[in-house]
Amino acid sequence: MKLLMHTCCAPCSVFCIETLRNEKIEPDLYWYNPNIHPYMEYKARRDCLIEYSKKININLIINENYGLREFCKNVIDNLENRCVNYCYRIRLEETVRYAKENGYDAFTSTLFVSPYQKHDELKKICEELSKKYNIEFLYRDFRVGFREGQAKARELGLYMQKYCGCIFSEEDRYSKQM
Repeated sequence: MKLLMHTCCAPCSVFCIETLRNEKIEPDLYWYNPNIHPYMEYKARRDCLIEYSKKININLIINENYGLREFCKNVIDNLENRCVNYCYRIRLEETVRYAKENGYDAFTSTLFVSPYQKHDELKKICEELSKKYNIEFLYRDFRVGFREGQAKARELGLYMQKYCGCIFSEEDRYSKQM
């Protein structure tokens, strides 16, 4: 199976890649995350993933679209629902489009490892995109390995971000600490 896996960051990919490789599936990674802000955070996550992919000898495709303005324009009217209404969909649809155009059999995402994401909504979006583009959605609930993957990422010295990605999730993180 030729699988394209949308990848949000290196730490979240650790358990996902190991799981798939144990199933004898060798995914190609696809970086498309115009939701990550500010730019230095975007760069830190991207660069860490580039180095990690070299270290574990896995193919990484980079879609270099920072996208701050477009992201803000599309979420500003409904910040509370930004993840489901824009963030998940834009990243996953671009991944599926790339997969379809480049001969992949299926797609998935490292977003399915995080217990902090809206898992059921992610799955629903992927199922819709699978039908729209006529390409298989390989579903795995990777959350069972979240803590294990994070521990391995720390052992490997990977850059460990402190929030989901967008500037609004960073604000949420810090406002909850007050």
